Amino acid sequence: MTRVKKSVASRARRKKFLKMAKGYRSGRRRLYRSAREAVERALCFAYRDRKVRKRQFRSLWIVRINSALRPLGLSYSKFIGGLKKARITLDRKTLADLAVFDPRAFAQIAELSRTA
Repeated sequence: MTRVKKSVASRARRKKFLKMAKGYRSGRRRLYRSAREAVERALCFAYRDRKVRKRQFRSLWIVRINSALRPLGLSYSKFIGGLKKARITLDRKTLADLAVFDPRAFAQIAELSRTA
């Protein structure tokens, strides 16, 4: 039978995890098992939090839009409903940017949604 030597592959696999654990403290950086557990956990958090970041930004945009609408005498829900009736398809990110950086244009859009 042929002889199988796994040292190269297993060493590479271990080195990969230890390289990913760079910057961790104590044994989580030096010991393979601890490093692997810490890295796998960190990767799970990273995957989850990429989704969470999108949710957080959307809620931030909604808060900004709503706070810009209140002085104009509109609520967020009425504004979005009016935009849908007026068939204006601007996303919340763009609306929030307009609310912060170009309040005049945002006020015009708010007026369009009010009249629709």
